[in-house]
Amino acid sequence: MTVPVLFGIATMMGQSLIDAWFIGQVGVAELAAYGFSFPILMIVTSVAIGLGAGTSSVVARALGSGDRRRARRLSTDAIILSFLVTALICAVGILTIDPLFTRLGAPAELLPLIRGFMTILYLGVPFVVVGMVGMASMRATGDTRLPSKLMVLASVLNIILDPILIFGVGPIPAMGLNGAAMAALLARGAIFVGTLYFLRKRLRLLSLARPKRGPMLRSWRDVLHVGLPAAGTNVIVPLGAVAVTAMIANYGAEAVAGFGVASRIESMMLVVYYAMSAIIGPFVGQNLSAGKRDRILRALWLCSLFCLGSGLVIALLLAAASGFLPGLFSDDPRAIDVTRMFLWIVPVSYGAYGMVMVMNAAFNGLGKPMPGVVVSVMRILVLYLPIALLAMQLYEVPGIFAAYAIANILTGVVAYLWARNTVKNLFMTETPAVAT
Repeated sequence: MTVPVLFGIATMMGQSLIDAWFIGQVGVAELAAYGFSFPILMIVTSVAIGLGAGTSSVVARALGSGDRRRARRLSTDAIILSFLVTALICAVGILTIDPLFTRLGAPAELLPLIRGFMTILYLGVPFVVVGMVGMASMRATGDTRLPSKLMVLASVLNIILDPILIFGVGPIPAMGLNGAAMAALLARGAIFVGTLYFLRKRLRLLSLARPKRGPMLRSWRDVLHVGLPAAGTNVIVPLGAVAVTAMIANYGAEAVAGFGVASRIESMMLVVYYAMSAIIGPFVGQNLSAGKRDRILRALWLCSLFCLGSGLVIALLLAAASGFLPGLFSDDPRAIDVTRMFLWIVPVSYGAYGMVMVMNAAFNGLGKPMPGVVVSVMRILVLYLPIALLAMQLYEVPGIFAAYAIANILTGVVAYLWARNTVKNLFMTETPAVAT
C-alpha cells in the first residue's frame, strides 16, 4: 500500500525541489522570498493532512463495518468541511501577508515579492486541501494507486508549467516568482477536479444530495475527533519552522534562502516516511477492528527498523552530495554554506524523525490522537526551540541545526515506546468492537 503513495508524494516533493531550482535561476531575492513562504505553506498542508487523517479514519471504519452509505456521507461532509475551513484560511492569509512576514524577519524589499507569490498561493488553498481530503477517502477504501496517479499527473503538469510561466514563452510574459505560484494553482486545480470526479464516478463516495444539518454536523464531529488533534500535531512542525526561520533571518536573507533550499531537499528525502505515515493509520485501524494485536505490534517494529536503516542511507547520501547539491539552487556563497551545513548535521536524525511520523499516524489509526499531539509538542516546543535558542548563542546557525537533530532522536524513541504500550493497553481494556 505504501509504494504507490511513495511515488505520488515523491513526485510532488520533487516538483517542489524543481520549483526551488527554477526560482534560484531568477535570483537570490526570489529564492529568499520563497524560503520565507515555506513554513506558511507547511502550516496549510498540515491542516490538510489533519483533515485527511480524520476523514481516512472514519471512512475506513465505516467501510470496514459494511456501511457504504455512511462512508459516502462522511466523505461528502468532510469535503464540505474542508472547503469551509480553507475559505477562512484563504481570507485570513491574504489579509495578513505583510504583518506576518514582517514579524518573520522578511526585509522590506522582499515584501512585494512575497505578497504577490502568497496571494496567488492562498487562492489555491481550497484546491489543495479539498483535493487531499478527497484522496484520503480514496485511500480509506484500500485504493492507493488512484490518488497516487492524480498526484503524479498534477506534479508533471506543474513542472511543465513552471518554466513557461516563470521565464515566459512566446506571448506568455515572464512572471518570475509569481509564475511558480500560478503553475501550482493550475496544477492543484487539476487534481481537485480529478479527485471529485473519481470520488463520484468510480468510488461512489461523493453524494450530490443536499446534506441534512444533523447528519452533517455528526459527520464533522467524527472527522474532527481525529482531524483536529492530527492537524494540531502537523501544524506544530511548521510553526516551529516559522520560529526557526525568524532565528535564521538574524544572519541575513541569504541564510534564509539556504535554509529554504535545505528544507525542500529535506522534504524530498523524507518522502518515504510521509508515504508510510499515510498508510499506517488505515492499516492499524483495520487490524484493530480484526483484533490482530500482534500484527499491529509487528508492523510498528518493522516500520521502525525500516526508518532507522533508510535514515542512515539518506544521511550518507546527503553528506556525499553536500559538495555539489547546494550549488544547483543558488550561486550565493552564504546560501550555499547554510544548505551544506544543514545537509551535514540534520540528516543523521531522519530515521528517528520517520519513526515520529509513523507512530503519530498509528495513534490516529487507533482512534487515540492525543499522544501524537503530546509527542509533537515535546519535539518542537519542549526540545527543539529551547535547545536551538541556547545553541544559537554558542554556535550560531550550526547550533540551530544540531538542536533539530537532537529533538528528532529523542522523540523518535519516545514515540515508538508510547505507541507500542498504547496498543497493548488498548487490547487489555477494550474489545476490538468497542475500540473501533
